[in-house]
Amino acid sequence: MAPGWPVVLADGDVRLRPLRRRDAQAWMALRAQNSAWLEPWDATSPVPLHGPRPSFGEFVRSLNRQARSGTALPFAVDYQGRLVGQLTVAGIAYGSLRSASIGYWVSRHVAGRGIIPTAVAMASDHCFGALGLHRVEVNIRPENGPSLRVVEKLGFRDEGVRERYLHIGDEWCDHRTFALTVEELPPGGLLARWRARR
Repeated sequence: MAPGWPVVLADGDVRLRPLRRRDAQAWMALRAQNSAWLEPWDATSPVPLHGPRPSFGEFVRSLNRQARSGTALPFAVDYQGRLVGQLTVAGIAYGSLRSASIGYWVSRHVAGRGIIPTAVAMASDHCFGALGLHRVEVNIRPENGPSLRVVEKLGFRDEGVRERYLHIGDEWCDHRTFALTVEELPPGGLLARWRARR
């Protein structure tokens, strides 16, 4: 189990909590309503899947296995008490690296309200604090303007382009990598700086 998991993180109307199997109906409805909004950024497998797609329950069980092994933190993103998206801290590594990456999505109907910057700030502070990580990164398609604004608002450092980094749709797509190390954290953490800037 990852240190500091399971955990609930909250700031105002934004809450991060473990994704649960009982979220299935709300999660699937959100994904269906937002398919055109999210599909250009969703990672895919370059190897065709054989057999049926995993059920939501299987998806959550897989994420929970990763959480138990200490390699991921799968959060639901709630806003004003309702599920509006997901944030996953993935690829958690210790040893000499002590790093992780953060991926997220949010429903279009609440985009632009500061929900995801707040969620990324809370998750990053948790990674640096409870998990004792040294580095957190976010990888974003260069064309994804809303996501680029998230890391800009939070002061993540642009580390440049990773060519053909992730498979999306039918091709390997470039991503820009943004990162923070613990030495770059402002006093009080990332959430405190984000609150002060809002």
